[in-house]
Amino acid sequence: MTATIGYADVEVGTELPARTFPVSRATLVQYAGASGDFNPIHWNEKFAREVGLPDVIAHGMFTMAEAIRVVTDWAGDPGAVVEYGVRFTKPVVVPNDEQGALIEVTAKVAAKLDDQRVRVDLTAMSAGQKVLGMSRAVVRLA
Repeated sequence: MTATIGYADVEVGTELPARTFPVSRATLVQYAGASGDFNPIHWNEKFAREVGLPDVIAHGMFTMAEAIRVVTDWAGDPGAVVEYGVRFTKPVVVPNDEQGALIEVTAKVAAKLDDQRVRVDLTAMSAGQKVLGMSRAVVRLA
């Protein structure tokens, strides 16, 4: 499968459809099972507070994975992402209530590169704070 977006159809500044991803404590437990990361800061409120966190926090790799979904959904093929990196700037705090937390992701094409590739810059926010910095993906388009 290849990207469904054509390189010629994309301009620098093109905005990708924004997405909001809900995160609950149940989501974190499911992710822990899938990833094998059972660090108690991701599920034990008492432990998280004892180590100085405001509450349980989402796994960094989970946050990163949710954010890139904006790009893979837009491109039409997860395999079109040839490079992806972030800096973790703030944790996604997940309270133990029905609402949990939200990760709000926006993205735009920041540069057109050679070989049908574009660089997409992402912004991921939660509770009004940027949770990923220097979040960039390189995507090979059709």
